[in-house]
Amino acid sequence: MGKVKKLRDLIGVIKDKASLSKAALLSKPNTLSLHVAVLRATTHSSSTPPDVKHLESLLSLGDASRATASALVESLMDRLHRTGDSSVVLKCLLTIHHIINRGPFILQDQLSIFPSFGGHNYLKLSAFRDGATATTWVLSAWVRWYARYLETLLSTSRTLGFFLCSCSSTLEKDKQDERLSSFMTVDLIRDVDSLVGLIEEICKAPDSLHVEGNRLLDEIMGLVGGDYLSAVNEVSLRLSEFMERLSCLSFGESVELMCCLNRLEDCKERLVVGSFAIQKPSTETLWGLIRELKNRVGMIDVYRESGKLVSVGRREKGTESARFGDRVVKYGDSVQFSSSRFGLDKLSFMVLN
Repeated sequence: MGKVKKLRDLIGVIKDKASLSKAALLSKPNTLSLHVAVLRATTHSSSTPPDVKHLESLLSLGDASRATASALVESLMDRLHRTGDSSVVLKCLLTIHHIINRGPFILQDQLSIFPSFGGHNYLKLSAFRDGATATTWVLSAWVRWYARYLETLLSTSRTLGFFLCSCSSTLEKDKQDERLSSFMTVDLIRDVDSLVGLIEEICKAPDSLHVEGNRLLDEIMGLVGGDYLSAVNEVSLRLSEFMERLSCLSFGESVELMCCLNRLEDCKERLVVGSFAIQKPSTETLWGLIRELKNRVGMIDVYRESGKLVSVGRREKGTESARFGDRVVKYGDSVQFSSSRFGLDKLSFMVLN
């Protein structure tokens, strides 16, 4: 097995050098540095994350202009879809994650609209398989999950109006936090539903975390863990707002809220004892809010049907399953981001289901 790995790494080094030579010969002078930056950040070395120096260089290049940022994203996506190597794909996805979390806004903006405004299978990796070795087969499962997770993260960010765990979105996020009391209940439910969907996707991470001490997977899980804590904070803020308006909720709104709370509780076991067992005051606050809200909704919000009072918690499952109806964002609906392009240009983004 060790000899196979060494041979594969050697072949990877040769491929990386060939790719750099090809880029030097075929790239236009104004895009050569972009292609080289992408190649250096996504080498074939099987278990190491992108070199910090190369990653910083890539992020810096993406801050030059909108045209440069667009070309860089296109080069990264081309690298992602042309390779069949699981390690290279994971590095491409990890680079995308770094752009979302700490890239310059102009680069984030171009990522968010490439190639057709995101949506289901945005990264087109749901069928990825690398069967070269037993290890790459396991890593293929990570590729499929990580791509789905990033697709969900981008979708949730569109719903919220800011990138969930991004420094460039801090100001816009703080503004939203201050305005939560003015949000319509349907918007709060929409936000919570989207955040719960992200947490559910986190819980689907493969169990095989340490594949031969793979540092690449460790870094991926570190970033996802940071996103999880950000999602916990955002959910808690919205659940706290629901505590203030419980008596004003309609029965339908209560049912939708209860569905979200039940889905969160279904995630608890994986989050408390699994890979994301992060002991923080914010996580304890979330589980406490969920318990209290469920108790209060069950007592306060009742409705009369055929002369009988039925508590929210006991309503028929079939009724609960029709949670969002026409509130779900459908193909062709517009979702407004709120900062820079999200706010200054007032451009709406189309979301694909």
